[in-house]
Amino acid sequence: MKLLTSFVVFITLFTGCTNDLDTKPEIELTLEELLAEDPQAVEGILSRLYGSFALSGANGSGSSDISDDAGESPFLRGIVNLQDFAADAMKNRWGDNGLDQLTTTSNWTSENKFFRYLYNRIFFTIPQCNNLLSILPNVEVGEKEVIISEVRFIRALANFYLIDVFGKGVLATEENYGQTEPLPQATRLELFNFVESELLAIEPILLTTNTYGRATKGAAQMLLAKLYLNAEVYTGNAQYDNAAIYANKVITEGPYTLATDFVSIFSGDNNTSTEIIFPLIADAQVSQSFGNTTYIINGSLNADTTPLAQFGATEGWGGHRSSKSWYGLYRNFNISTDVRASLFWTNGHNYEMNDYKEWTDGYPSIKFRNTNFTGSSDPSSFSSTDFPLFRLADAYLMYAECAVRGAADTDITTAVGYVNDVRERSNASPITAVDIQNNESNGLPFILNERGRELNLEGHRRTDLIRYGVFTGSTYLWPWKGGSIDGTSIPDTYNVYPIPSSALQANPNLTQNPGY
Repeated sequence: MKLLTSFVVFITLFTGCTNDLDTKPEIELTLEELLAEDPQAVEGILSRLYGSFALSGANGSGSSDISDDAGESPFLRGIVNLQDFAADAMKNRWGDNGLDQLTTTSNWTSENKFFRYLYNRIFFTIPQCNNLLSILPNVEVGEKEVIISEVRFIRALANFYLIDVFGKGVLATEENYGQTEPLPQATRLELFNFVESELLAIEPILLTTNTYGRATKGAAQMLLAKLYLNAEVYTGNAQYDNAAIYANKVITEGPYTLATDFVSIFSGDNNTSTEIIFPLIADAQVSQSFGNTTYIINGSLNADTTPLAQFGATEGWGGHRSSKSWYGLYRNFNISTDVRASLFWTNGHNYEMNDYKEWTDGYPSIKFRNTNFTGSSDPSSFSSTDFPLFRLADAYLMYAECAVRGAADTDITTAVGYVNDVRERSNASPITAVDIQNNESNGLPFILNERGRELNLEGHRRTDLIRYGVFTGSTYLWPWKGGSIDGTSIPDTYNVYPIPSSALQANPNLTQNPGY
């Protein structure tokens, strides 16, 4: 049963607005009173914390935990907007007050509401975790240490996005929870060290298997691998050896196996997948949201060109299309045997994106759908497809990247085997040791391209391009980069987003990122 089925029991637990200094829930009972009265309530509270990544608020799709738009501001929607639409593969055509800045990677300012949305979601989730962490040591609940570790994982995950997207912020913990004075600014290195220490501390405590949707040992290992994989960007010191260690732990110690069919991972019944390590849960009835995979699925459909019911939808918003920088990664795209190459809707659409605001320019991605892979399902306005934030194929590709980069205790033969496991699952041709260490015809390293083929639209692409040094500058151009149809250079300052002006106003200790 999905974890969020307990979410509805606790709809009054957390409400109110947020800023980067402190967020105190307005509740009928204090958490301490609630847990003293009913220790089992911790399950619902945990559900609420996990739900903060996919849901807008406690009272359905029209409610918001923060003083931002309920439809536009959910955490996962921010991840897709800032990680995928700002990168090479996906473009949005709506252009409403800030989306154009993302789609064209141009004219970024601290006033962009989409930057503010993700920042505010980060600093809604972190204080809620801190509130619970300040209470749990003093109450009696079952499996207390495991639950505390899960809450610390949720907080670490929110901080990871602060590190990756904004590059700095404040370090809010249970120790300074409720402090009235503005917290001091924390550097990227300080935040990195905190998240690393938290994950190292909780990884041995977390369960190997857990209720679906809750953090496991494998989830902490994946987040550590990602932190270390990008350590050179975040801290100036490469840690590929450590990234390989934790990717290997996921692969060899966890209970995960590659799904036999790629499409099954992105279907309405993907909660049964053996590959998904940590999902962000969606449910068309229990946890309706415009910010979970509903945003991806409905946003990629339009009744003018795509059959909605075929993908389990009743609404098509006509917003998202991929560009040739994604489907062009498949050699001989039109005749490719790679299953992943078939997951674009081409009928009625143009290969070239001459106008990113024209729906028929570019191919919509049909990678995510709201239909069950096994058995029947009825179309619905909201999605029941979970978002696979972490999955095993990513661990395989992280290990392979570390091997190519010469990480200790890795070898190219094993790396090639992992990559071929991923490729052959999708009926793509196998590669060799020569292939994995070389660039492809577009001048990009094979592993970066393979990550694009396998993981695009899953919230990794901008981070991957930055790690390879091709997000900014002119080495790699894609359609509409820098606001130009053929792409143009963008400044290195774009490797992080500007700190939202609202955060700067709320905390005078914060300073703006250079270049904004």
